[in-house]
Amino acid sequence: MNFNYPNGKRYIPREPDSENKMKKKKNGSYSNRGMTLEEDLNETNEYYRVRNVAVIHKKPTPVQIVQVDYPNRSAAVIKEAYFKLASTTDYNGVYKGKYIDFEAKETQNPTSFPLKNFHQHQIQHMEEVLNQGGICFVILRFTRYEQVFLLEAKHLLTFWERMTIGGRKSITKEEVEQQGHLIPLGFQPRIDYIKIIDKLHY
Repeated sequence: MNFNYPNGKRYIPREPDSENKMKKKKNGSYSNRGMTLEEDLNETNEYYRVRNVAVIHKKPTPVQIVQVDYPNRSAAVIKEAYFKLASTTDYNGVYKGKYIDFEAKETQNPTSFPLKNFHQHQIQHMEEVLNQGGICFVILRFTRYEQVFLLEAKHLLTFWERMTIGGRKSITKEEVEQQGHLIPLGFQPRIDYIKIIDKLHY
């Protein structure tokens, strides 16, 4: 099935690095299971939900179907579709009566996190969430080190502003370590970001 962005550009899903995944699977530790950041967060959010800790879900991306084949009467196969709107952030929900909103990104760059991974409409959305008193942040994974950080949106906005006035186009790993919060990887939950939220807001 072909997906296209609103501007008509073809969407090509990123294929996982099979060699790296095989290396991770050979290592039996929980910190190297070869799962994607999205899989780990979905697993974590399900852990929170079933234990009545928080209700956080990945936002579905609305699509417009433009071509469908009907190989038989009881089945329809979508052949082509377009993303209807530019997405805002990946996840949202509620925790202790507060609105939670965050984006999740990962990079193989060992020394910095490229800001090109974010888009202007996402930055604007984060600003709006903060202005309404919501809890907003990004979860960043440095895949080479299997390190995951929570970086509050207010810091991301500062780095974005630095870029817009001619500064560097990335956040150094040192800056992420200084301004962000390392989330130790575990088993259940896998990425326990709620512990960081508790320290910051409660």
